[in-house]
Amino acid sequence: MDALFIHDHLALADASDLIERYGEDAAFEAAMRAERSRDDGNVVRFCHWRHIERVIATLTSDEVRGTVH
Repeated sequence: MDALFIHDHLALADASDLIERYGEDAAFEAAMRAERSRDDGNVVRFCHWRHIERVIATLTSDEVRGTVH
């Protein structure tokens, strides 16, 4: 997986909130919210929740990513 760009503090706050509330199902919840947004025709929120899904995957992974100094 390529390096992840986190565009603002809201992305981290949303990801952290879902992890806290849903635990292991946090990424699934983000995906469901993305699908709901897409079904509602809200492309901005769809992209936001897909991004949150990727942030959650990164935050909950034990894999080392990027350059280690």
